[in-house]
Amino acid sequence: MTEAIILAGGFGTRLQPLTEKTPKPLLPIKGKPIIEHAIENFKRHGILDIILSIGYKADMMKEYFGDGSRLGIRISYCIEGEPLGTGGAIKKAARENDVHDTFVAINGDNLADFDWTAILQAHRKNNAKVTLSLYPVEDVTQYGIAKIDGDKIVEFIEKPSVEEAPSDLNNAGGYVIEPEVLEMLPEGRCSIERDCFEKLAKDGEVYAFRHEGQWFPTDDLEKYERADREFIPHDGMKGD
Repeated sequence: MTEAIILAGGFGTRLQPLTEKTPKPLLPIKGKPIIEHAIENFKRHGILDIILSIGYKADMMKEYFGDGSRLGIRISYCIEGEPLGTGGAIKKAARENDVHDTFVAINGDNLADFDWTAILQAHRKNNAKVTLSLYPVEDVTQYGIAKIDGDKIVEFIEKPSVEEAPSDLNNAGGYVIEPEVLEMLPEGRCSIERDCFEKLAKDGEVYAFRHEGQWFPTDDLEKYERADREFIPHDGMKGD
């Protein structure tokens, strides 16, 4: 049974004043909290065990989601007493919840309809250590852009100029990870991107999955408002 970790512990500073009283993951998009859309998407792909890595206003998160039974899933929690970064948070959540098999993880401030069934199939087919979802962006100068060799990611170029960009593919914040790779992370605060993905990429152990659905970052007010205008919830999609 595949487990999922959602990184949802940030302060949401760039979303103030909205986050002064409400943690970022509970801000509504089309009438539902941001991460409830992600949880429902996990459920559609049979991923029912979800770990929420939370910190800021953690009690509000626990009160809203409870044990997950209201949504037909099972939720457990990992509390960050202090900010641990993406790497520290994933490592702590996996360790405290005895995650020993292939798991998935997302950045909780992105809205995306990832095809987890297809991503997991590709990950296993490639015998990958890590598979990252990538999404094409119009402005490469604002993101970490992937350099691709076949199906493998060999490097990330952080906020390149248009001329320097090796592609238009950005790290979309959806990951499939083998738990043993977490051992390379230092204790405490660290970055899963810099301290794990970038190092493994140099050894040819990170694979790309090109996400072709929706992807909306919500980490500042402008992006959040755009997501609320343009995101199409699953029950509003054609053919559903």
